[in-house]
Amino acid sequence: MNGNDATAYNLTQHTPKSVFNVAILGAESTGKTTLCRDLAAHFGSPWIPEYMRTYLQVKWDNEQLTCTWDDLLPIAQGQIDLENKLAKQAAQLPDNNRYLFCDTSLFELMVYANWYYGDCPKALTQAALTHHYDLILLTEVDIPWVADDLRDSPHQREDISAYFASQLTLHNKDIQRIGGDRVQRVQQVAKWLKKLEK
Repeated sequence: MNGNDATAYNLTQHTPKSVFNVAILGAESTGKTTLCRDLAAHFGSPWIPEYMRTYLQVKWDNEQLTCTWDDLLPIAQGQIDLENKLAKQAAQLPDNNRYLFCDTSLFELMVYANWYYGDCPKALTQAALTHHYDLILLTEVDIPWVADDLRDSPHQREDISAYFASQLTLHNKDIQRIGGDRVQRVQQVAKWLKKLEK
């Protein structure tokens, strides 16, 4: 498929070694943003919102249009720019607060591109497979669907979640599945983080 000129984009990830970064991935309406916010509050650390939602909400509000192939690289650029900016801020925090909780990553954008279009811009795929996260969480489909302007797959969450899992396995990405209520999710992630840092 044709798309934007990839040379106009720099999708390089810049995470200081002192920052422990966590990517939260999963199907729509499975609690990713809530978990990011809760973890950030629990640890006193920054979290990165999903840039795609901000970008597409503006597009919807202004034009009543949804995501297209040509939006993928601008969204990827916005996401990694935000991640790199907040990673630098996280590095300035005390040692016990140097976490960075990412509400999605370029890997998720790549997965959705392949799900919806059967393809993904080469530059996005290369970046998504290169970026590193110290912990990758895949949210379970165990909370009720909440509709909004952008969500469109209330009956495909299980299928999309399975596709995420298959792609993560295909690309040798170690993951932890996270489910339960808000308190349970935060407690479980805190246990994993403590174990990983030993």
